[in-house]
Amino acid sequence: MAQLPPNNRPHGSDDENDPQDPFAAMFGQLFGGGFDPNNLPPQLRDALGDQMNNPAAMQQMMQQAQAFMSAMMQSNPSAGAVNWKLASDTALQAYASEDPSISDSRTTAITDASYLAGMWLDNATVFEGTGLPLEAWTRRKWFDQTLDTWKQLTEPIAESVTAAITSALQEQLPEQMKGMLGNSDAIFRNLGGSMFGAQLGTALGTLAKDVLGGTDIGLPLAGTTPGIVSTNFDAFGEGLEIPEQEILLYVVLREAAHIRLFQRVPWLSTKLIGAVESYARGIHIDMSRIEEAVREVDPSNPESLQQMLGDGLFTPQRTEAQERALKNLELTLALIEGWVDHVVAQAATNLPFASHLRETFRRRRASGGPAENTFASLVGLELRPRRLREATALWEHLFNERGVAGRDAVWDHPDLMPTDEDLDNPTSFTSRRETAASEYEDFDAALGKLLDGGFDTPKDPNDEDPEAKS
Repeated sequence: MAQLPPNNRPHGSDDENDPQDPFAAMFGQLFGGGFDPNNLPPQLRDALGDQMNNPAAMQQMMQQAQAFMSAMMQSNPSAGAVNWKLASDTALQAYASEDPSISDSRTTAITDASYLAGMWLDNATVFEGTGLPLEAWTRRKWFDQTLDTWKQLTEPIAESVTAAITSALQEQLPEQMKGMLGNSDAIFRNLGGSMFGAQLGTALGTLAKDVLGGTDIGLPLAGTTPGIVSTNFDAFGEGLEIPEQEILLYVVLREAAHIRLFQRVPWLSTKLIGAVESYARGIHIDMSRIEEAVREVDPSNPESLQQMLGDGLFTPQRTEAQERALKNLELTLALIEGWVDHVVAQAATNLPFASHLRETFRRRRASGGPAENTFASLVGLELRPRRLREATALWEHLFNERGVAGRDAVWDHPDLMPTDEDLDNPTSFTSRRETAASEYEDFDAALGKLLDGGFDTPKDPNDEDPEAKS
């Protein structure tokens, strides 16, 4: 088996030894004159172990590797740190077989529930709605509607991950292969983008089968377009022993309340994404875990590579800065979820099973699920409002103390937002803000007086009194 099959040669190369294709040169060396595993670099021979004694398996592995690497050579290095084509294809494989079309009756039910929820929310918050009904989504529609936001959220993380992978692989690349690979930085960047894209696609495909709407994990994933994932709603309602109409109305209330908050508080989305970006800047990859995982991969079994990717291979070690960013993110998510929990409870007082549904959603958001765990294993970032109940208690206290308008006015500016201390002691929130405001006013008055020259110039103790001299 002196040569690779023609369909496994690099695209655009007529000769496997084409000097313009570093992969052709590399594989030409490996396979020229017949495949010999001993031609492989020592590091790769050690990693393969017993596979070295199976020439047929080695030939198949190298053919697959050549095809994969050649495909990476064709990708655009400037396309970003994530192979989004691969991510989309991987996600589609996860949900496509279980994504039925939506019936007219379901669409009508969601539309009717949207109008009723809008009227109820008008009495529970000063934040106005758009007046438009929620859309009925398939899982594919949810993915398409949220993809732009996922790009914004994950590309900063992917940049750090890919840079770490590229740097580590460059350092570990055998000297005899560096000349053959040419621009190895671009090659490894493409490799990192493909690996990250495959894992991200798996995570998003799992989420697509679990989320109920565009704001189900606390982020405005679909922008200002609200929607309900019909198939996932059906699965969520199974076993609750609550009338379907009530469940639908409660789910619609939560989605609509989230949308009102994100639309009327424009800085909130920026704050959330900024926290994710701050987290991403400190990404650090433990390359020893990658090396250990690679040694356990069975080259003849493609599923072993997928298993490696699904085991949180790139979960980063958190720095102090990341811990602060994560704490900020969790606090913001808790405040959002606490406000929605409280407002929806106010709006849903006419639903007989409202308290049961409220507790169900509290547990669902606080504990997360398989989908959120998948996403957390990808980037080490958990999108959970861990202090949901404390945040709800704070908003309830502010409602009792200030009414609907006073409670919602807290969202007017990011500087007014509650802190962890406020969640610990909600009853003193107002007094702390009044004290802070008073101190600021005193400082502002003193600064104004200073700028106006209202303070006397202090005397220099070294200056003598002229009258004393006389």
